[in-house]
Amino acid sequence: MLLARLLLREGGRVVGTVRPGSRSAARVAVYLDGVEIIEHDVRDSELFRSLLTGYRPTEVYNLAAISSVVRSWALPAETEAVNATAPRGLLGVLRDFPSVRFLQATSAEGAGTAQSPYARSKLAAREATTAARESGVFACAAVLHNHESPLRGPEFVTRKVTQAAAAIVDGTQDELVLGNLDVRRDWGAAADHVRAMRLMLLLDEPSDLEIGTGRSRSIRDLVETAFSAAGIEDPWPLVRHDPQLLRPADTDELVCDPTQAAEALGWRPRHTFEETIAEMVRVDRLRLRSGVEDQECYLEGIERT
Repeated sequence: MLLARLLLREGGRVVGTVRPGSRSAARVAVYLDGVEIIEHDVRDSELFRSLLTGYRPTEVYNLAAISSVVRSWALPAETEAVNATAPRGLLGVLRDFPSVRFLQATSAEGAGTAQSPYARSKLAAREATTAARESGVFACAAVLHNHESPLRGPEFVTRKVTQAAAAIVDGTQDELVLGNLDVRRDWGAAADHVRAMRLMLLLDEPSDLEIGTGRSRSIRDLVETAFSAAGIEDPWPLVRHDPQLLRPADTDELVCDPTQAAEALGWRPRHTFEETIAEMVRVDRLRLRSGVEDQECYLEGIERT
């Protein structure tokens, strides 16, 4: 959604796709005034060919994915189909459309020591992108570290924490229950990451680039930052550890080397970790007060810069 909004601000015509029958279509529409939204199963490469023929885009960004590591363990075959097989199909079609520039969103999880179905599928998508580029397709893989915004789904730990901080200070929740508190990730702002993806398709020559802030933080840091933003300076009496929430396997730490992206794109993050998490908490508090899950005004804080 943030990428589509960025492209609109730059004056582009934007066509976005959602899964057929997706319940998220209405949510997406709230934020995407001016975007034409159509149903498309990313695994249907022949429909993709028809869309390319009909709309004649100059750029295609594939952000479609089963993006939850936890969900990928429960749905390994579907994760492989959506995250890896589908991009290979899209790239195969693009060989017949040499004027189209393509960006595949992949994940830093693919470089981790714990190879979840999600990590393996995203690594396969990156390899397919590289292979297509070598055969003449203008194809880039954005190797994304964690990127956060108020639109993050509640199944992700960042949003789980910011929702809890908002609800606890509001008096509607008593505690936050978490698994591994020591895992460290490079958490950036989604608005910064989509700006990097946009810049990648403006390069003279396509390449794969790792996108992140260059600094890792633990889930403990995340908790303290979110609760501080909510006005709670000591969150730990309100946090309970549950071993059942531990993942089957997890990489201890993932952190980006942002040097290459800075050199190739002139890109650097504009939003700090603290600003990003505080904005998520602010919006979650607004949600509690208004009772409205999605409003365009929730993006004002992250799109201001």
